[in-house]
Amino acid sequence: MSVKLSKQDFEDLKKKGFSEEEISKAVSEIEKEELEGVSGKQYRDNFGGGTTSAFSSQKMDDMAKYQLELNDLLSQTEHILNGDIIVWENGKKIWRDNPIPENNPLNKEGVRKIMLELQNYINRHIILGDYDEDDINVIMKDYGRKMADFLFMKYEEMGMDTEEKRQEYVSIVMNLINLVYASYSRAKDGGERRSLREMISISQNYQNSGNPQGMMIQQQPMKTRGLLNPMRYIGGKYAS
Repeated sequence: MSVKLSKQDFEDLKKKGFSEEEISKAVSEIEKEELEGVSGKQYRDNFGGGTTSAFSSQKMDDMAKYQLELNDLLSQTEHILNGDIIVWENGKKIWRDNPIPENNPLNKEGVRKIMLELQNYINRHIILGDYDEDDINVIMKDYGRKMADFLFMKYEEMGMDTEEKRQEYVSIVMNLINLVYASYSRAKDGGERRSLREMISISQNYQNSGNPQGMMIQQQPMKTRGLLNPMRYIGGKYAS
């Protein structure tokens, strides 16, 4: 079973700045995780014998959509930390290296270390989790303290070797905290996961209309569904 995109979906993603390699990688990653996450019996039931589950295909499309959205968010964050600038060419946004790289507050190693840590807090497993407000407050307190201490202890090693660059210290820490908080806020009380389930249920009911049992349906030639629809980064503070 595979996630298939229409030509229009593919072009829409490319217009948003995703490369063909990024799109293929995100979709392949989801397919691999889904196949590895089911038992042999589930694999035979869901993928064998010419039948498939409407839920499974919809879930894979939605997970691929999440992967692309979060990759985009992390990519933008990395560009900003690198000091890259935005230029527009033929109506398309393109990131370029800062023409004055010596003014960048962080060096490449500093950006790498921050991004490595940030990926532990901004991923679809977190967003589709279930955290109450107290949990989020504790996590954010720990993360804020950890990042502040981390930058303070290693600021010269990470490129903040002048007084002017060190003035960016507070701004960098606060922006990282805001990004992580936005990620956990989407998972507050399982809100994002609940919204996703509702969307899947609606789609499943629609696909199963005319099938009274609402169970397995015979696989037809797979229709290409919109990877960008029906849900776009619901409730995200940093939606593009």
